[in-house]
Amino acid sequence: MARAMLEYTKTILNKVSFDATLFCREVQKAVQRLLPYEIEELKEFIHSIVRQNPELNQCLIYLKT
Repeated sequence: MARAMLEYTKTILNKVSFDATLFCREVQKAVQRLLPYEIEELKEFIHSIVRQNPELNQCLIYLKT
């Protein structure tokens, strides 16, 4: 079940990556929902999205990197 939530979160983040506000909101939700080891995997995923869309860089503060 937990793995499914991580994959679902990745799907949602891909879909809202056009809007920084929505993306940040979904990142906040994900950090609250996911387990610590899943958050580490999510960080890598988000960094790859941010490389493609630099305007999403502001959302990295929610990851405490």
